[in-house]
Amino acid sequence: MEIEIVTLSRQGGRTYNEDVHGHWHDERYVACLVADGAGGHGGGDVAAATARGSMLGGFSAAPGLDEATLRRLVEQANLDVVARQAEGGKLAGMRSTIVFAAIDLESQALAWVHSGDSRAYLFRGGAIVARTTDHSLVQQMVAGGMLDEEGARLHPQRNMLLSALGSVEEAPDIAVSDRMRLLPGDVLLLCSDGVWEPLGDECLIDTLHASRTPSQWTELIDAQVKANAKPGYDNYTALTLWVIEDDEDDATRLMPENAASTDT
Repeated sequence: MEIEIVTLSRQGGRTYNEDVHGHWHDERYVACLVADGAGGHGGGDVAAATARGSMLGGFSAAPGLDEATLRRLVEQANLDVVARQAEGGKLAGMRSTIVFAAIDLESQALAWVHSGDSRAYLFRGGAIVARTTDHSLVQQMVAGGMLDEEGARLHPQRNMLLSALGSVEEAPDIAVSDRMRLLPGDVLLLCSDGVWEPLGDECLIDTLHASRTPSQWTELIDAQVKANAKPGYDNYTALTLWVIEDDEDDATRLMPENAASTDT
């Protein structure tokens, strides 16, 4: 089994990019994340980068897929963002979403944790078999039967979050998945709302079906966002991890990152 990671991050129609992505691995574990900052230039990007450093640093020090470990990582990342807010100025009101996925190569298992509306998707056989649920106003409306997924994607209040890192009075909502089996042929996507909002799940499926490699897929996602997004559209970031069956041997190894963009 081979794992290949490809990333894409663009500033879109904005003057700066507040999204970040990152990943870490050792012989047994792989961790990857996307964070979407808010708060203006010098704020949101700092919040997202702070969350990234906290999450990857914490996981590399004590890796694990259990719920307590993943929840503690996000709780610590929130405290680290709050600590940076104390510096004041343009950092005072900064926030960040987070979506973080961890893989145990030894047991071929996956788990993820998130807060906010940056998403994780697991595709198997070209179909979505698992997806995070946004911490947002429109997602609550979907859960209450007031909107469907397509209506939520286009709703004028779609950017109103109910949770993000950078909150001290009220702890952020943190959702941790169950452990999931990771199989050859599976595809994992982590992305900010700048990807899923203009495209929707069906377009993500269609572009995946049209792709033979992760690089091809990120190129199609990039093109589709540019084609579908409205003027002044959001930063957009995607990290995709493909599990590729290796007929030569049974070893698991991490292939080098092929970065489609370094605009972070």
